[in-house]
Amino acid sequence: MKVLIAGATGLIGQEIVRQCHEKKIEVHFLTTRRGKIVQESNYKGFYWNPDNEEIDTDAFKDVDAIINLAGASVSKRWTTKYKKLIVDSRVDSAMVIKNALEKMDHQVEHYLSASGISIFPSSKDHLYTEDETVVGNSFLAKVTEKWEAVADRFSELGIKVTKIRTGIVLDREEGALPQIVKPIKMGIGAPLASGEQWQSWIHIKDIAGIYLFLLEHKIAGVFNGVAPSPASNKKMTKLIAQELDKPLWIPKVPAFALKLLLGEMSDLVLESQLVCAKKIEDAGYRFHYVNLEKALEDLLP
Repeated sequence: MKVLIAGATGLIGQEIVRQCHEKKIEVHFLTTRRGKIVQESNYKGFYWNPDNEEIDTDAFKDVDAIINLAGASVSKRWTTKYKKLIVDSRVDSAMVIKNALEKMDHQVEHYLSASGISIFPSSKDHLYTEDETVVGNSFLAKVTEKWEAVADRFSELGIKVTKIRTGIVLDREEGALPQIVKPIKMGIGAPLASGEQWQSWIHIKDIAGIYLFLLEHKIAGVFNGVAPSPASNKKMTKLIAQELDKPLWIPKVPAFALKLLLGEMSDLVLESQLVCAKKIEDAGYRFHYVNLEKALEDLLP
């Protein structure tokens, strides 16, 4: 098998590449930096520039599946200009790939797209499955709705489409966990707002593992990329503090302060999504890290 990855150098992309190589799956990857174009036997880079609708079509040679993780980070302040970039970087990159495939002979059978659990409305008591049809009113919900809609367009080419709605990815070096850990290590860690908001997390090894599982078994559809045991913000904060043997600062950080500090981006920490992992388990995926305690033991020093 040979796979083409957009976003291969990001947090999830790097782990997917590692797991692909473990399974002897060859990887082509797209890069906007000509200096990053490497040509190793199992890892080859190809230039693209989605802004200019440019892509080196050699990237598709002998490729069976495409994994598209491309998209601007949502962890930067959401100015009007940057919000447009968040949307365009997801929609336009997918369309550049689709338009290229339309114009050429290829053997791509499967398109796997990143998505997010932020598509769901914020709720502290509703358990979201993949059958949920209601979309939230937040900016990120609308972004994710557009993201999934452009992924669905690959079915017009007779290609299987899989969408992975990713939760909070826990990794030792990058992503959310180091940001949560930082104030706790300084002795000023505290739950955010009420602390009751649900955080549907997943270990980096498992989110990449889900991609590989769906890729190898050629499974189409929508899947929640979360661990089977979501935790409240309060519980996650407490468990991290315990693992680091640090006290928590009281009181909680009030919601209004987070909104003043982060603006609309405060949705990232204030929204609550209680998300179910049963569908991917029923498909046959076995999680390495089911419980948050075990995941933190693995990831924290």
